Amino acid sequence: MAKQRIAYIDAMRGFTMILVVFAHVCYFCMDAPLMGYNRIFYLFRLPCFFMISGWLFEPIASRPFKEVIRHKAMVQLLPTFIFLLLLAPPPEFFHQLGTLKGGYWFTFVLFEFFVLYLLIVRLGKAWRPWVALGIALTAFCCARYYNEIHLSAVGAQKYVVDAFGFLSITLWRFFLFFYIGAWMRRHFEAFIRWTNHTWALPAMAVIFFLIASTSHKDILWYEMLRFFLGGITGMWMIFTCFRLSESWLNKIHLSKPLQYVGTRTLDIYLLHYFFLPRFLIPYADQLRAYDSQFIEFLVILVIALVVLAITLLASYLIRLSPFLGHYLFGVKYEK
Repeated sequence: MAKQRIAYIDAMRGFTMILVVFAHVCYFCMDAPLMGYNRIFYLFRLPCFFMISGWLFEPIASRPFKEVIRHKAMVQLLPTFIFLLLLAPPPEFFHQLGTLKGGYWFTFVLFEFFVLYLLIVRLGKAWRPWVALGIALTAFCCARYYNEIHLSAVGAQKYVVDAFGFLSITLWRFFLFFYIGAWMRRHFEAFIRWTNHTWALPAMAVIFFLIASTSHKDILWYEMLRFFLGGITGMWMIFTCFRLSESWLNKIHLSKPLQYVGTRTLDIYLLHYFFLPRFLIPYADQLRAYDSQFIEFLVILVIALVVLAITLLASYLIRLSPFLGHYLFGVKYEK
């Protein structure tokens, strides 16, 4: 099946990738994960990415299981382990194989989602959404108690808990967003009819910002509702905004740059850790002294865009070599 690129999907991927770099600047360069409105971006950033991944994966889910898995392992797993080795050589490498994989957890978890989805689509249609929901809810509960269990585990229990960490099972809570993305692709016309209603986008925006305005509470059902409802309304809101504003983005010449970033998301994800200016941590307090989320947002955005530009340049240079492009980014070159 020939791939047909959809402009607003690529633009949305590019926008979401910029938010990922933005978040990592907050975390690794400012040591303050919630600076510059990142508390709001957190609610929809990863749900958007997983939703798009499900959307893009659904058309190939009907291909032979082994063929899909072999291809995705080459594109997702091999580059991830190569870059993890470059970022953290042995013996530190082996200490990075827990839940977050030294920051490279996304591609690892995404590969697991491909496997889970391929298994789920072989079930009856009535069972699929319930299995996806069950996986996500169970993983969310596991995530809540994982650290506590990990600290108290001994003997054989510790090996089981470590295996859970290596498989990043606590991050399977994002699987629901992946499944919804695939569902949107399968039922696209019905989804578009629903989101085209004049009340749909305002309703999603109101629900999302009501959730975003609430603060964290140590209550399982509350945090679960906040996580899933905030993620679903947020990603549908962003998706609908990009779909409806496609011509406007072209007019202001933003669509093409975002699309380009959207076609290089794997390159950016794997490379950008090497260019994060971690030396900025001592200056974070000076930025916080302004006591303005907007100023924090502007400064961090500028830093993120500089990191992004350097990363794209590095990606371009690496892709000049067919060998490196193939094994580091899964690029297929015509013979």
